[in-house]
Amino acid sequence: MKTTKIVIGDSASITLEIIEKYGMISVPFTLDWPDREALDGNNIFEKMRDAEKKNITTTPKTSQPSMGLFKKAFETGLSEAETIICITISSAISGTYNSAVQAKKMFPEDIQKKIFIVDTFNADASESLLAIKAAELAEEGKTGEEIFKIIESLLPKTLLFGMIESPKWLEAGGRLSHAVAVLLAQMQKLGMRPILTVKDGLVKPANLRMQAQDTANALFKQFEDVSKKSLSEGKTFKVGISHADNLEQAQKLRGLFEAKYPQVKIEFISLTSLVIGAHVGPGTLICCILEN
Repeated sequence: MKTTKIVIGDSASITLEIIEKYGMISVPFTLDWPDREALDGNNIFEKMRDAEKKNITTTPKTSQPSMGLFKKAFETGLSEAETIICITISSAISGTYNSAVQAKKMFPEDIQKKIFIVDTFNADASESLLAIKAAELAEEGKTGEEIFKIIESLLPKTLLFGMIESPKWLEAGGRLSHAVAVLLAQMQKLGMRPILTVKDGLVKPANLRMQAQDTANALFKQFEDVSKKSLSEGKTFKVGISHADNLEQAQKLRGLFEAKYPQVKIEFISLTSLVIGAHVGPGTLICCILEN
């Protein structure tokens, strides 16, 4: 029997290969978008582009996993391992963390001690990087409590930076006011684009890049700016890249890292999770960094 099982929500952008490699349990969110069946495309982002072409005004909505789904995941995990590490999206963005906590309370006290829940105060590929790190620690034989403490200590060292193609989807999902969306659109026409980050658990502007039509270069420069001290000290990094139907820029970003920084390990390139992608829209590029 394994020592520790890793549970994640599918708000975490990650590949199926990684989930299978580490035997993770992924708890699904619910997607509600009836119009998607009438739209062309191989993934949700291609369908969002098609909806725009066809002037369909509805947008995809997601809802967090229920307590019941988390309870089932914990039961499955504890049948295969001694303890559970559950990694969730920021509690300031979603009620997922609370659902997991409530599910834990449904077990007897002696079982509750075997379930450790981490509120990442982050999202998307950042969740995935922390889950991979937890899985690696489990393979090293660390206990659930030891892994929990290490992952908690890594939260401030886990960063997300992203650039959107258009503010339309953030406005449609109620994440931006119409006035702010119009302002951002006007700024983009002038070659000014904001880099978004997650700070204090919420999505906020991190920087403003001039002439930033190339998102891969803009995000790479952001990494260099924020990691300058750590790079000079020879620190190593894990990086996860997710994209919303923007594979070309995602691969370019990987190439920039590989050409210049051998101490950076690209863990994966994946599609952005529906939970984040439904709000930021197609064309988005996200780079998440974990300093080891």
